[in-house]
Amino acid sequence: MHMLSNIIFYSLDKAIRQYRKLAQANIDRAGIAITIDQWLVLRVIQEHDDLTQTDIAERVLKDQASVARMISLLLKAGLLAAEPLLHDGRRSRLRVSEEGLRTLDAVQPVVLNNRLIALDGLSEEDLALMRPMLERIYSNCVAASQTAATAAPVITLEASEQHSS
Repeated sequence: MHMLSNIIFYSLDKAIRQYRKLAQANIDRAGIAITIDQWLVLRVIQEHDDLTQTDIAERVLKDQASVARMISLLLKAGLLAAEPLLHDGRRSRLRVSEEGLRTLDAVQPVVLNNRLIALDGLSEEDLALMRPMLERIYSNCVAASQTAATAAPVITLEASEQHSS
């Protein structure tokens, strides 16, 4: 039996959760009314203003319902603007508003400082080693998910009924 603290995924999750807590506290302390997740959504839209909500959700690693709620809040707060598409009146393109750009500018130094705090004592070499390892874990899981999705179910109802008779 392995202790929880020896499981790498427990350590990763613990580090990420503590980083998010620190990052949010520092954004709040700076008096900026935005959550880490909303900031991520704004950043993604700033970088790519032609994405669907599904695309945005994939990039910020959140479910579509959460992203839809965040977009709604960002629109209400005036940080995002929705411009109707000329060729398709039912759809609109999300753009970061002037207020949204000011918010992103205000958050940027806080984010950079958060990273400095969190990565203190880690060299560029450490990070260069860590990145491909984390990417490998990610791609292993993606590949396994895709394999599992296409694989036939292991036990069918008929097979389980035959064993019980």
